[in-house]
Amino acid sequence: MPMLGQNQYGKAETRVVRMVRDGAVHHIKDLNVSVALSGDMADVHRHGDNTGVLPTDTMKNTVYAFAKKHGIATAEHFGIELARHFVGSQDTIRTARVRIEEYAWERIETGGEARHSFVRGGQETRTAQIRYDGRDWEVLSGLRDLTVMNSTDSEFHGYVKDAYTTLPEARDRILATEVHARWRHGWSDGARPEPDWDAAYDGARADLLAAFADTYSLSLQQTLYAMGSRVIERRPGIDEIRLSLPNKHHFLVDLAPFGLTNDNEVYFAADRPYGLIEATVLRDGAEPRIPTD
Repeated sequence: MPMLGQNQYGKAETRVVRMVRDGAVHHIKDLNVSVALSGDMADVHRHGDNTGVLPTDTMKNTVYAFAKKHGIATAEHFGIELARHFVGSQDTIRTARVRIEEYAWERIETGGEARHSFVRGGQETRTAQIRYDGRDWEVLSGLRDLTVMNSTDSEFHGYVKDAYTTLPEARDRILATEVHARWRHGWSDGARPEPDWDAAYDGARADLLAAFADTYSLSLQQTLYAMGSRVIERRPGIDEIRLSLPNKHHFLVDLAPFGLTNDNEVYFAADRPYGLIEATVLRDGAEPRIPTD
């Protein structure tokens, strides 16, 4: 007889914008929320018995209602409120996972009293994932699409060369990447106060950027490790960070056919194919728990 394996269901990508109107000054939180629930779901899969199924439409409505009832202080705290609610809402639900993307808006300052105009700010998207099983919490924060570049202080040479290698060694090259990072907080006990999620995010983001800028790079792998290590060393509340860094290749254009020299001045920015460097950096003694995919 076939056996039912891991399963979950939920509502994906509920867009919710929460506006706080403080007189003439308005504040925006813009989230994309995905909920996945798992537990005792064998009967609905095997027999179509929906008595233990919370409709996904209800999950969507809960996101909207919680945005009104609880507000959105941070993506992490909002996800914690949702996960706690869903796990406690019915006996069949054992675990809730809430994934959130947050889109930043910057205020357009005109010098007037009204402060209600905004422009989408920040190239990156802030992310959060909250998992709750009724006892322990797991909170992953992160970001994606943070594009960075070093115009020098990067080399790549001494690598393996075989019959198919055509890449020339580089002693001075552009190093550019689009940072995708997720970090796991050590906080897991709901009886303890929650960390300052905003401060942790701002600090980790600053550490990633500083390490990228400060590292004289002999490989993107070396740069990745330096970035992850900076976060682990400087953020005691973070136990694990996983980074995914595509190598945004910049190739020197051959200007010789035009009688011109190219002294590291004109490049072709290739978007694909690209090298993809990924790794996890852990605090000593920490267990790796961030998925590698």
